[in-house]
Amino acid sequence: MEKLLNDVPEYIKGLVPYPPGKPKDELEREYGIKNVIKLASNENDMGASPLAIEKIRNILNEIHRYPDGSNYYLKQALASKYNVEPNNIVLGNGSNELIDFLCRLFIRNGRNAISSKPSFLVYNKMVQVAGGENRVVPLKDSTHDLDTIAKMVDQNTRLIFLDNPNNPMGTVIMREDLEDFLKKLPDHLLVVLDEAYGEFVRPGTNWAEGISFFNNQNNVVILRTFSKAYGLAGLRIGYGIMPKEIVALCDRVRQPFNVNLIAQESALAALADQDHLQATLANTWDQMLKLSESIRELGCTPFDSHTNFMLVDIHRDAKAFFEAMLKKGIIIRSMDSYGFPTFIRVTIGTPDENLQFIRAFSQVLKEIPKIDR
Repeated sequence: MEKLLNDVPEYIKGLVPYPPGKPKDELEREYGIKNVIKLASNENDMGASPLAIEKIRNILNEIHRYPDGSNYYLKQALASKYNVEPNNIVLGNGSNELIDFLCRLFIRNGRNAISSKPSFLVYNKMVQVAGGENRVVPLKDSTHDLDTIAKMVDQNTRLIFLDNPNNPMGTVIMREDLEDFLKKLPDHLLVVLDEAYGEFVRPGTNWAEGISFFNNQNNVVILRTFSKAYGLAGLRIGYGIMPKEIVALCDRVRQPFNVNLIAQESALAALADQDHLQATLANTWDQMLKLSESIRELGCTPFDSHTNFMLVDIHRDAKAFFEAMLKKGIIIRSMDSYGFPTFIRVTIGTPDENLQFIRAFSQVLKEIPKIDR
């Protein structure tokens, strides 16, 4: 066994497991409390579409069958939604799997990918798994520093990851900025626009939505997910919109039946349920405004966001604040590991959840001493 373990590459041994949010039932067991609310993982706390739930009930008698390996009907629906061809669509076990596909295809020893910091941790992880070099550019003014990223590109760069909106800052790249950026790039790389939170961007925002660039830019890849606005995080289903040549390569490396039957069918139903999607967005936008006002009145600093979460500078030790909130049955995210020792990130929940959060938040503010800066 020792010889076998010693043969594992150092870049694999150096990986740090992705830190998941604490589950509600674990917190209830650990602290002996009830009615825990989880506002740490940017899920849709309004739940999944009723149409998706009904579809799941109806499909249970078919789970002894393999799913459609071609994802035919869901590809047709997505192609119609975005006015692209079905062969421009690839489905994944969450958009995480699509990131893995791209890294396995284009990254290896001697190749590099560029991403930002802070940003989605999976980009760096998958590049490292593939044996490539991560080039990480700090955000500038809370958003992607496109000028510096362009300067970091060399002949070995194959992927540029831009989460738009950004996690954890909640900011977006503006349309004209991405237009200028794309003009500076060579044609031997892909720009991956990860729009996991794209549905939450308010109408009228002049942001760089990927689909508006797709038909004119053959080096743009768009990633989206059903985990956030559509409330299907537990089923793990995401999709990419890509040049058909890249889709064909993804089909070569993906596992057969990588998207399960229930995920496919519920995603198709959720996509058709525009009433539930619009209710989710309306709740998010309305509750974010109300939460921001309450947080500001309590002397903390909330930041504008184009997502279903917000960053808050609590002006206190974020780790201590996180632990104190846990004891009150509220799961949030400390941003200490992202380099923000006084920041927390909170998902926008339902009105009742947000009221419970604010009550606990105001109590913990009195318990944790303020840091003078």
